[in-house]
Amino acid sequence: MRVEKVLAPNPSPWTGPGTNTWVIGDDTEVAVLDPGPVMDVHADAIADVVDDRDVVAVIVTHTHIDHAPLANPLAHQWDTVALGYGSSDEFRPDTRLVEGSTVEVAGASLEVVHTPGHADDHLCFVLDRWMFTGDHIMGGSTVMVQDLTAYLASLRKVRDRALDRLFPGHGPEIDDPAGVIDYYISHRLEREEQVIAALRAGAGSVGAIVEDVYADVDPELHPIAAHSVAAHVGKLVDDGVVDFDRTTDLWGSLVRLIH
Repeated sequence: MRVEKVLAPNPSPWTGPGTNTWVIGDDTEVAVLDPGPVMDVHADAIADVVDDRDVVAVIVTHTHIDHAPLANPLAHQWDTVALGYGSSDEFRPDTRLVEGSTVEVAGASLEVVHTPGHADDHLCFVLDRWMFTGDHIMGGSTVMVQDLTAYLASLRKVRDRALDRLFPGHGPEIDDPAGVIDYYISHRLEREEQVIAALRAGAGSVGAIVEDVYADVDPELHPIAAHSVAAHVGKLVDDGVVDFDRTTDLWGSLVRLIH
């Protein structure tokens, strides 16, 4: 069994150097994981790596536009199935994967682990002691989170597995899974304390919290940081610590400590 990476040419502040597409298999058959955006140059690069091997499935970890849109076109091209948890305007799975599903490739099984948090439809895939993590865990950076309560639970779920290596959706492979996951958890809990401290100091909106907590960060990145703060505030709502009047104006959305 071998794993080959094809890096999509879509670098950005959100995607780092680009989306990692993983080609997983042996000399005769492969599965393609996270084919990425619809870009002819990237589709050609994936096809070059696949070569004349049979493709048993094109799989997505989640439906975000940097991971999923090329899946259906490639599945059609190779006359195979597109697999994933959710659907979007850019992706429709032929078969829906859920917790505990398996994808067979080259005599091995990719086990599906549902890991909501970054996105509700996010999946990771386990191959023996390796895990393909999509945007649940990324190489060299933390992750933008939609639901922090779910995300922390998913991190702890993955932490309980004895893993040797992570293959992320962005950035380099990770050879210290437990250490990185522990850092992710501690980083989020530390940030939560900083958000609470900002509220106690008088911050009353997402924007005010960002300006306090991220005072040493380039202001051009503050709109991105606002999404992270909103995820933390959402968890504090779940915990009964704050009220949150979220509106379409995320920056100005009001936050109030309950106690």
